[in-house]
Amino acid sequence: MKADALRGHLDGLLLATLDGKRLHGYAIIEALQQRSGGAVSLPTGTVYPALRRLERAGYVRSEWSTVGGRQRRTYSLTPSGMRTLNDERRAWREFTAAIDGVLGSPAASVR
Repeated sequence: MKADALRGHLDGLLLATLDGKRLHGYAIIEALQQRSGGAVSLPTGTVYPALRRLERAGYVRSEWSTVGGRQRRTYSLTPSGMRTLNDERRAWREFTAAIDGVLGSPAASVR
């Protein structure tokens, strides 16, 4: 999937990936790939700056932990991040319904 197609949806994708989880950056990238069936493959140079931006906005929090002897920064949603994720999901449903009304099959739009 082209990066341009994801423009404007990156925050929602990252927040959804963290829903109920505490993950380090690379695990977030892997989860996005897995949950999208391989269609979403984001470079670290896109994900890490976005995570820092979401943290500054108060939507995610990070903490350092040691995993296998290595220091890793893990990320999780804040209550504000969960509210924002719910807003993103609602907006996505409205958007896809509107677009489906236009691009969907002609028979579906005739009532």
